[in-house]
Amino acid sequence: MPPRQMRETKTPVLPSSVYFIPIPPKIIATCRSSRSHRSEGNGAGRRDLCNKVHNFVAIVQFIMDPLSDVFALLQVEALVSARFEAGGDWAVRFPAQPHIKFGAALRGRYWLILDADIPRLIEPGDTYLLTNCPSYVIASDPALQPVDGSALYAAAHGNRVRHGGEDTQVLGGSFVFDQRNAGLLMDVLPPLIRIPGNDPASAVLRITLQLLDDELQAQRMGTAVVTSRLGDVLLVQALRAHAASGAPTGWLGALGHPRIGAALRSMHGDVARNWKVEDLASAAGMSRSDFARKFKERVGLPPLDYLIRWRMHLARHALRQEGASVAIIARSLGYSSESAFGNAFKRMFGRSPKRYWTNE
Repeated sequence: MPPRQMRETKTPVLPSSVYFIPIPPKIIATCRSSRSHRSEGNGAGRRDLCNKVHNFVAIVQFIMDPLSDVFALLQVEALVSARFEAGGDWAVRFPAQPHIKFGAALRGRYWLILDADIPRLIEPGDTYLLTNCPSYVIASDPALQPVDGSALYAAAHGNRVRHGGEDTQVLGGSFVFDQRNAGLLMDVLPPLIRIPGNDPASAVLRITLQLLDDELQAQRMGTAVVTSRLGDVLLVQALRAHAASGAPTGWLGALGHPRIGAALRSMHGDVARNWKVEDLASAAGMSRSDFARKFKERVGLPPLDYLIRWRMHLARHALRQEGASVAIIARSLGYSSESAFGNAFKRMFGRSPKRYWTNE
C-alpha cells in the first residue's frame, strides 16, 4: 500500500505550543463539496460549516516564549555524567563534544584550557557551558601534562570519578540535540559561557546543582529521570543568565530587549497570523522603520524573514510525524496555498515538502 494511503486519516502534531486538530473525513468532504455547489439551497450552511472547520482545524496555540518553543524542536537530552574529584597536582584532558557540555566548580579552583585559547581560572561556584567544544583540559596547573579523562571515567564505578584526592570537585555533563535543528541554538551561542559564582544568577544555579549532585550520589529509584529533568532546568537557567548579561546575539539576545522581545513572543504566540512589519512594530511599541532596523540589528534577520525561518523549522518537524499532511501543515502555518508553502520550504531546505516527507 502506498505510504500516502496509510497516513491519510491522521494529522501531525507540532511540538510544544502548536497542536493540529484532526477533522473527520466526511466533514472535509462536505467543505470541498460546498465550493462546487454554491448555488444549491444548502450551500450557505455548508460554507458556514466550512468556515468553522477552517478556524478550528488550523491550530490551537498556547502562548509560550521562544526559548521554550526552540527547546521543543531541539528535543534536548540531558546526559549528566558524574562528579569529578581531584587533589594535588593534576591535569585531565577530555575529548571533543558536539552540542553543549557543562561544568560547575563545587569546590576548589582550577584552570580550564580550550585548544588554542588562553587558560581561564574557574573559581568555586562558577558554572560554564562549552558549545561544540574541541578537546579541552581542566587542571590544577595549566603547565602540567594531562592524562586521558575518558579512561578515568571508563574505570570509575558509579557517578563519582576520583583522581588523586578531593580538594577540587566538579559536576559535569552534556546536552545533545536533534542535529537537524541544533543550529537554532548553537548558532547564537559563543564557544564558552561562564557564569561567575558571584553573579546573582548563580544563586539559583547553586540550588539546582545541589539537587543534581545529591541525586547523582544517592542513586535512588528514578534517578535517571530526575537527573535528566534537573539537567534541562540547569541549561535553561544558564541560558537565562547568559541572556541577562547582555552578551548574547541573535534571537536569544533579542529576547532580553523589552521591545524586540515582545515582537518575538508575538510571532511565536501566533505563528499562523498574516503578520506585517507594522503589526510587529505596534506589538513592540515602536515606529515601523525603527523596529525593522532594531530587529535586524539584534536578530540578524529582517522580521518577516525570521518568521519564515521559524515556520519552516516547525514544518520540517511536523513532516516527520506520523500522518503528516502537507496541506494541513501549510494552512496551519499561515499559508493560503500548498504551492506558496512548498516554495518557501524548498528555498530553505532544498527539497519540496512532499519529497522531504517521502525521504524521511
